[in-house]
Amino acid sequence: MIASHARACAAAVRRLTRNPLGSLLSALVVAIALTLPALGYLLAENAQRIAQGVSGRPEISIFMRVGAPRSETRGVEQRLRAETGVAALRFVPREEALKRLATDAGLGNVAAALGENPLPDAFILTPADDSPAQFERLRDAVSKLPGVAQVQLDTQWVQRLDAMLRLARAAVAALAALLGAALVIVTFNTIRLQILTQRHEIGVSLLLGATRPYVRRPFLWFGLLQGALGGVIAWGLTSAVLYGLRAPALQLAQSYGMPLELDGPQAVEIAALIGLAAVLGWLGAALSVRRHLHDTAPAQ
Repeated sequence: MIASHARACAAAVRRLTRNPLGSLLSALVVAIALTLPALGYLLAENAQRIAQGVSGRPEISIFMRVGAPRSETRGVEQRLRAETGVAALRFVPREEALKRLATDAGLGNVAAALGENPLPDAFILTPADDSPAQFERLRDAVSKLPGVAQVQLDTQWVQRLDAMLRLARAAVAALAALLGAALVIVTFNTIRLQILTQRHEIGVSLLLGATRPYVRRPFLWFGLLQGALGGVIAWGLTSAVLYGLRAPALQLAQSYGMPLELDGPQAVEIAALIGLAAVLGWLGAALSVRRHLHDTAPAQ
C-alpha cells in the first residue's frame, strides 16, 4: 500500500512538472483565494492586540464605603484574591487617592481645605478573561461582599470591542468558507480535464485489470499536492502583504503616539494554512474522480 501511494505521488509530481506554467497558475488561484481570509484573520488578531495595548486591559474598580475600617477592607481583599478569574488586584488606599487627586488634577488647594478625606479605599481588579460574561459574573460576586459600596466597570466598552472582533472573525470565516468552496470547484474542474484528456489511457488500464483505487490515487495526490503548493504560495503572499503594510501602519500609529508592530503568521498558523489548502485540493479531486471516472470507465 505504501509503495502504491509512493508511485501515485511520483506520478502526480510528474504531472505537476510536465506543465509548470499551468500548475503554477492553478496554484496561484488557490493561493490568492487563501490569502484573503488568512490576511483577514491575522489583521483581526493584530487589531485585538493593538486595541488592548492602546486602551489597556479592561479593569473593575471596587469602592469601599467611606469610613470602612481597615479590618473590613483587608477581609474584602482576601476574598477578592481567592476569587476565581482574577488576574491582578491592586489596593488603592484613600490617602493615596487623595494625594493623586491633589497632584494629577491640580486640586491641591481644594484637598488642603478639606477637613476630612472624603474618598474611600478602592481596589483595581483585572479579570483573567476580557469577555463581558466574566465581567458581569465578577461584578455580581464582588457587589455582595460586605463593605463594598460601588462596583464600576466599563461593560459597554468591553461589549463593543467584543462585538467588533466577533463581527470581524465571522466575516473572515464566511469569506474563508466561500473561497474554500471555490477552491474545491477549481480543483474539481482541473481533475475533470485531466480525466477527460486521459480517458483512453484510463479505459485501457481498467480493461487490463487495474483497480479503481489504483487509477484514482494519482489524481487524488495531484489535488493534494496542488493545494499544498497553493498554501505555501499563500503563506508567502500573506507575509509579503503584511510586510508591505508595516511601514504605513507604523507611520499612522506614531502619529497617534501608539506602539505598533504587525505580527506575521506563526508556525502553527502556517501549518494550518498549508494543511487546509491540501485538504481542499484533495476534496476537489476526490469529488471529481468520483463523478467523472465512473463516466470514463468502459462498460464491464
